Amino acid sequence: MKKLISVLIPAYNEEEVLDMLMERLGKLAADQPGYNWEFMFVNDGSRDRTLEIIKQYAERDARVSYINLSRNFGKETAMIAGFDHVRGDAVVNIDADLQDPPELIPRMIKYWEDGYDDVFARRRSRAGESFVKKLTSQIYYKVLQRSTRIPIQIDTGDFRLLDRRCIDALKQFRESERYTKGMFSWIGYKKKEILYDRDPRAAGTTKWNYGKLVNLAIDGITSFTTAPLRVSTYVGFVVSVIAFVYILYLLIRPLFGVSTGGGYSSTMAAILFLGGVQLLSLGIIGEYIGRIFNETKNRPLYFVEEYHEAHHEK
Repeated sequence: MKKLISVLIPAYNEEEVLDMLMERLGKLAADQPGYNWEFMFVNDGSRDRTLEIIKQYAERDARVSYINLSRNFGKETAMIAGFDHVRGDAVVNIDADLQDPPELIPRMIKYWEDGYDDVFARRRSRAGESFVKKLTSQIYYKVLQRSTRIPIQIDTGDFRLLDRRCIDALKQFRESERYTKGMFSWIGYKKKEILYDRDPRAAGTTKWNYGKLVNLAIDGITSFTTAPLRVSTYVGFVVSVIAFVYILYLLIRPLFGVSTGGGYSSTMAAILFLGGVQLLSLGIIGEYIGRIFNETKNRPLYFVEEYHEAHHEK
């Protein structure tokens, strides 16, 4: 019996690129006749013709599966919805925008057949991205790596091949505040890195802006480390020591004939500085409390409006 390779594609308003993606996936499957293929699309509440086009593919191609979520839940949730439904012995997660080339998948399969459970693609270059975005990404990954004991992979997205046991492990993560890149590292198993040059988006426009990227970064840090809380404690301790020393200085200086003076400016500076530190600390604590609040509600991660399953060859 041939092994089944599932290609998981979260899609949100991707009508302009789907034909190019499907053409390259079809060629990929034709060049790898030793495997059965499933192309699993997860429509994440698209407002364009994405779902209509996917349904047309499913009518013509028995390898196409799709999940239509009841609304837009976000890419992280769309991925877990796909993990819950894919049936492959191995699953390749890839974006619909073709920045990650499907032609790299045969190489991933080769390493998988050699015994690796998680074959992830690391970006050697990132075409079409601004210098600021590349720089902030590098800084973020360095901060995340140094603040957690989990070996987070640098310049690595969701483009990877996962063995079935990795998928079964990831399905057990049911938290609502999701950071799947960290989960890939958390589960462990035997990993293999391959390098590639990331292409610019083939068509359409990116769905990510700096606000969403900042939120994702905060989710990554707060999901896998409590370091910000510890930093807040350290900062509070240092500020308290400085304030205590300054109070001693104010008490002692009159003994040497030095007038204390009005000190309005310095007093206001100290008050504003301490107030800023307190608000920052409260904000960090609030981020963690907010996540606790969301998790205790224990709501379902998503709802499926429609599911179509592919017909696999034996």
